[in-house]
Amino acid sequence: MNAMTGGQAVVESLKIEETSHVFGLIGSAGMEIFDALYDADSIRFIGVRDERTGVHMADGFARASGQAGVFLAGQNGPGATNLVTGLAQAYAAYSPVVALAGSLSSAHIYRDAFQEVDQQSLFKPVTKKTWTLTQSSRIPEMMREAFRTALSPRRGPVLLNLPRDLLAENVPASAESYTPTGRQLEVGFGAPRGVTERAAALLRNAKKPLIVAGGGVKNGRHHAIVLKLAERLNAPVAMSPGHGDAIPCGHPLYAGQMGPRGNVVASDLARQADVILALGTRLGFNTTFYSAENINAEADIIQVESEPTAIGRFFPVSVGVLGDAGTVAEDLLDALRDHRPGADVNSWTDGFAARRKALLETRDREAGSPQDPLQPGFLFKTLRDVLPQDAMFTMDAGTLCLQATDQLNYHQSPALFTPLDFGLVGFSYACGLGVKLAEPKRTVVSLMGDGGFGMTSSEIGTAVANGINTVCIVMNNGCWGAEKAYQRDFFGQRYLGADVPNPPYDKLAELWGARGFRVERAADLAKTVADAVACGQPAIVDVQVDPNALYSFRRDSFKHRATGAK
Repeated sequence: MNAMTGGQAVVESLKIEETSHVFGLIGSAGMEIFDALYDADSIRFIGVRDERTGVHMADGFARASGQAGVFLAGQNGPGATNLVTGLAQAYAAYSPVVALAGSLSSAHIYRDAFQEVDQQSLFKPVTKKTWTLTQSSRIPEMMREAFRTALSPRRGPVLLNLPRDLLAENVPASAESYTPTGRQLEVGFGAPRGVTERAAALLRNAKKPLIVAGGGVKNGRHHAIVLKLAERLNAPVAMSPGHGDAIPCGHPLYAGQMGPRGNVVASDLARQADVILALGTRLGFNTTFYSAENINAEADIIQVESEPTAIGRFFPVSVGVLGDAGTVAEDLLDALRDHRPGADVNSWTDGFAARRKALLETRDREAGSPQDPLQPGFLFKTLRDVLPQDAMFTMDAGTLCLQATDQLNYHQSPALFTPLDFGLVGFSYACGLGVKLAEPKRTVVSLMGDGGFGMTSSEIGTAVANGINTVCIVMNNGCWGAEKAYQRDFFGQRYLGADVPNPPYDKLAELWGARGFRVERAADLAKTVADAVACGQPAIVDVQVDPNALYSFRRDSFKHRATGAK
């Protein structure tokens, strides 16, 4: 072949990047690409029902695989604008999504043409970079740049607009034009030796050391080296919210998530530690609420980040290290090779271990025995007891999922995928489908509230059509729980828009061709969840949760209101 269409050139670039899956929704602007995908045996196309949820699938695939997740929006205008929420979510999660958007023909730009919108400007705020192709001959270059940008530190989503006329043009089929980025850019960078020694000296002299592990540990798959460092220091490891799987939960130094959305033991460690090694975390909103109430203002903080603007941004640091969390942890481990923790450190960590043990026992005890109406704590305990150790979890925003993130077990990292700081409802189910495609041998469980699931339930059709066998547990309390709790606690029970009438989601699943399960009695929960996991089909479990089990997470946001005030 001496020449190929622009659409074929796009697909050739995807092959060169060893792309295994492309998520997308067909449309006339990208038809040349879809036609070329028809012959691409090495790429599996997953047709979705909505561009937003399709990007969530690509996001989940990217986070679980460590590679780029690819989404193809075939239609300019509305097909592209539907990407915004998904890309904003991926941007908040530093997830390497490569989005390809069909675009208006070059000759029609600025003519108020059919489905015209300024896609170049639209996506700039929610991507690392947005391009618009100007010459069909540059497709290999632009595609290579898209993957390189998405995968290089700090990772994140990109978008390439592809005008439909350029996709139809013939371009040279020169093999030299198609060179791979490398599926995963390995960029290891750490601190100069003097900086490493200063950090090591602080850790060596600490009496109450704490490691805070964030996305840089989890996304880099650095749990093994971080645990070696923790063991060398005999220091507990707390996780930033959404990254409770940064290290395996069964390790004795595992403290769970810290901060206002974490547990009391990990949060107290952050308030009391005298030296905090923050590995791959911004110490940002969900971790600290930017408040010294959630982290010891007197502590020496050693912050390791791959983004220079994140270092010392919210809290002053004693040592700032621009680097990869795993590389720096390895350097510190070497610098501390002769270190032996003293009595003060051992006493600190022994005390932590006792408090952690008591916390877990209290959780199990307070979760109670099977009783109706079903309580969230009993659901979480059942999931801890029933699910296999390979389980991977996806979450939505909302109070039930926020409570769940620190109450579930994460044995094999990575195992937890959340909306993080974007706080998105309607994310979990679609994300789980992408995670399952990246890790087909592992059990994938998606937790959602009933409102969020209603937003994305059409993707049951995608799961059935493609045999993506996840388990979605819908925690159905018939309301938007967070907002109803605020209306109850701060607005005199003046409920407006808080209640959500739902169909029986188990029956809806069956209409789509999936397996539907329903739990109305707490006593039936464990067997039903086990049956759903074992069924070997896409499964939806509609769990009727106590509608009165509401919790106001952000009470600080309503300090200006007296409780129950109108």
